[in-house]
Amino acid sequence: MAIRTYQQFTPQLGERVFVDASAVVLGDVELGADSSVWPLTVIRGDMHQIRIGQRSSIQDGSVLHITHAGPFNPEGYPLIIGDDVTIGHKVILHGCTLGSRILVGMGSIVMDGAVVEDDVIIGAGSLVPPGKVLQSGYLYVGSPVKQARALTDKERNFFTYTAANYVRLKNQHLAEGYGQ
Repeated sequence: MAIRTYQQFTPQLGERVFVDASAVVLGDVELGADSSVWPLTVIRGDMHQIRIGQRSSIQDGSVLHITHAGPFNPEGYPLIIGDDVTIGHKVILHGCTLGSRILVGMGSIVMDGAVVEDDVIIGAGSLVPPGKVLQSGYLYVGSPVKQARALTDKERNFFTYTAANYVRLKNQHLAEGYGQ
């Protein structure tokens, strides 16, 4: 089963959300309307909360988790993702905050306490270290990431295009009887 209750928390799905049957979503997780979770993804809100906005897509093989509250981090770090965010294949997001209109390239890792402001592209295979802040309006690449350049107008327009494209795709999957 893709959607699992953990302790008293059952994931909450907004309207028209798609979760592939091979994905696992558990615990204190909320998925906004028209979002999608693709094959072999794990979204594990078992020790803190995960919030994913509207029209955001989490691609195949990604792992989304949190940082629990404990003696070394009294508050812990939830995982927060805004609207119109595209998370590429095999991305790891761990206890970080992502704004809206973001593209996280395939195989990237965003670590505990990192903050990615709105309108950012993170290039494939990048590492965003703990606590790093990525400012709005830039492309970041590398391991660890470095600010490469300002985004072009074409790149800024891509955020809502790709979000809408994944909404259409997940609607097709839902129409064929797949997912939640």
